[in-house]
Amino acid sequence: MLLDEDPATLIRHTIGNFNITPDKLAVSRINESLSTLQQARDLRVRESESALKKLSRTLTTLNNHHLETIASHSATAHASEIATLDTQKFRIAKSANDLEIESERLSSQLADLQARLQELEIQGVDGGDNARRGLVDDEISLKLKVYRTLGVDVDRDEKGQYSKAVIRNGNKGDVHVINMDGKFSQFFYANYFWSTM
Repeated sequence: MLLDEDPATLIRHTIGNFNITPDKLAVSRINESLSTLQQARDLRVRESESALKKLSRTLTTLNNHHLETIASHSATAHASEIATLDTQKFRIAKSANDLEIESERLSSQLADLQARLQELEIQGVDGGDNARRGLVDDEISLKLKVYRTLGVDVDRDEKGQYSKAVIRNGNKGDVHVINMDGKFSQFFYANYFWSTM
């Protein structure tokens, strides 16, 4: 096909008629914007990666600390130790209570033996007239002997007054110590003695 004009001239006129300069400028601006956006995006990605690495290090540190805490403190071992200590506490309290009861019983037994020793010393080697006759000299000694046969021992204070009574109940295995300080009537003490025997 033959053209009336030179193809190069036709192409130049065609390019000139299209007026692509504004398009080139627009494409250049778009490329600059894309470059700026890419730079901003890269910067944000780097900042995010840095923050992520920092958070990752913090998480690792906290995980290690958490694992160390769990390893050093076992809830099962703690509960077991508390249960063991509670058991020991109750055993010690029971032993202390048993020892207190035994101490009262031995104190009462000691008082009985001391009273018996005093009676034997008074009677002398031959047993004395009262031992031979089986009599009691006075009313107080008779009352004390009756009380002892019922399981009641009375103690005198420094003034010679009967201020404390120890009541033993052999059937129940109980020992009661009563301070007779005069706060209650004799009727109350008598009723209390009979109720505990």
